Amino acid sequence: MLILLTNDDGIQSEGLTLLRDSLRTGHEVCVVAPERERTCAAHAITLHKPLRIREMGEKTYATSGTPVDCVLLGVKVLAVGRPDLIISGINKGPNMGQDVNYSGTVAAAKEGAFLGIPSMAVSINARRHYRFADAVRVTEKIVRIVGAHPLADSTFLNINIPDIPIGDMKGFMVATLGKRIYNDKVIRRTDPRGGTYYWIGGDSVAYEPLKGTDFRAVEEGYVSVTPLGLDTTNHSSIHNYKKYFRRVL
Repeated sequence: MLILLTNDDGIQSEGLTLLRDSLRTGHEVCVVAPERERTCAAHAITLHKPLRIREMGEKTYATSGTPVDCVLLGVKVLAVGRPDLIISGINKGPNMGQDVNYSGTVAAAKEGAFLGIPSMAVSINARRHYRFADAVRVTEKIVRIVGAHPLADSTFLNINIPDIPIGDMKGFMVATLGKRIYNDKVIRRTDPRGGTYYWIGGDSVAYEPLKGTDFRAVEEGYVSVTPLGLDTTNHSSIHNYKKYFRRVL
């Protein structure tokens, strides 16, 4: 199997490197990742400046672009042939609930689905002391499952792995996206020259512990598997808005 690996943590990320080295024992692997961290890049594509590529090792490349740029470059320029699978990760930190809309990790997998290639985003639910070795073993199991059971059209997977030993994990749980409770702040500061600048951020990690969601699954020790789609239409609202908006102005 030809696998394209990318991430939003950058080419030097341990999660990316360990996954590459492990998958190479049974697959052909091409790595194309940002030269620096591009967290929260979402689905940005570089259109107004040139993209640079640096070879970092055997079939391993760093680019000046975003995670989505990496997928496009990997598929159309660098990979020898069309990838059978695209994996984005292993991300340092979770990507659950509404966070998938900000995530460069998830966006890279989504771009793969746009291109018609089976794709998945893989994240570990930790902020430090990452158990990447265990997460790699989980990812290998998922690769085998996806290889045996191809993804449906326009579907890609969002995987979140609890940061515990693999022996303590309870298994997989197919879950919906949960709901995070944000506490974002915009902090205004003044630089040494008197200019104003701002930091955007927040310290909240709260979420609604709803049963069947990715947050709840990971909290209970399961690997959450969330099938995501390319159609973001709110189908439950279609009927109402057909009544509100008539065909004749």
